[in-house]
Amino acid sequence: MNSKEFLKAVENIVKEKGIDKEIVFEAMELALTSAYKKNFNSKTNVKVLINRETGDIKVYSYLTVVSDDKLEDYPDEIELDENGEEKEVELFNPETEIKLSDARRENKALNVGDTIDTEVTPKDFGRVAASTAKQVIVQKMREAERNSIMEEYGDKQDELLIGTVALEDTDNYFIDLGRTNGILPKKDIIPGEKIEMGSQIKVYVTKVDNSGKNLLILLSRSHYGFVKRLFELEIPELSDGTVLLYSVARDAGNRSKVAVYSENYNVDPIGACIGEKGSRIARIIEELHGEKIDIVKYDKDPAVFITNALSPAKNLKVAITDPKKQEAMVIADHDNFSLAIGKKGQNARLASRLTHYKIDIKTLEQASEEGINFRDED
Repeated sequence: MNSKEFLKAVENIVKEKGIDKEIVFEAMELALTSAYKKNFNSKTNVKVLINRETGDIKVYSYLTVVSDDKLEDYPDEIELDENGEEKEVELFNPETEIKLSDARRENKALNVGDTIDTEVTPKDFGRVAASTAKQVIVQKMREAERNSIMEEYGDKQDELLIGTVALEDTDNYFIDLGRTNGILPKKDIIPGEKIEMGSQIKVYVTKVDNSGKNLLILLSRSHYGFVKRLFELEIPELSDGTVLLYSVARDAGNRSKVAVYSENYNVDPIGACIGEKGSRIARIIEELHGEKIDIVKYDKDPAVFITNALSPAKNLKVAITDPKKQEAMVIADHDNFSLAIGKKGQNARLASRLTHYKIDIKTLEQASEEGINFRDED
């Protein structure tokens, strides 16, 4: 790789990957410095400079100008400082340093900290430079690609994406998201669904991790956030803020509860989510492969909200027993007790997640036996 080829390679990586040209040159200079020391067994201070206009590469050995006070050898007696500790001794290194008095014999304008450079470019250094240049350019292209992907997907956590099912192993599906793959663990798909290779699929991003060698994007279709994003996708009133989504609780593959409300009294938030003849909610249920969805109205009054959340149970009496701990007791008549609890406790469990309250549900008989009596507030 001659100077022109090198400059062309730099221009290509700058144009294609959007990397700052100076970053490439500086990385090349550092890499070539290391390559020189390794290939030519140099113990001196060296630096490599690349001409930004011509691409010419030159190696310089340099001596740093130091004070004449630096010692040539370690002293026989150690001096102590005011605290009685050994003073740090700075020794002169003739391979990397030159004393000020000697330096000024060559150039009177030199001061401590300046350097005296001597070109030491080997005749066959072009071979080393070509090999190193290729390695650096490949490395910078990979870094640029990785950074670019991170910029594109780094803020996608908790978002809904559409990808293509590309690969499968024992535990995971690998979803092609365009410029990178995401991992959809099989434990995070909707129970009972069949995923076909090559099919397009909606996925929820649960984690974006850039700490390892490769960007990790974890996906899910069983996460409650998946239902939330589907609602936002299908219901325009949620996107424009006319309807607000308070919370979602989900038992993937079986049932979800979604709490919504509107600050506009003329808007029916539940009706907006259901859509004309159930068209909107039908599309969401289809994506969830028949998972049942209860849409309930959020209320600032926790007792009312808990009552709504325990739907389809009715005629419930709710008392907030501990507002700080967010605990509530619910009394249900015989006909509604089993509905409030739900199959295997599912309805009560989802209502608790939805409202963020610990809910204790009792029958009238149980409450009476425990001496509990309360009335709905007037």
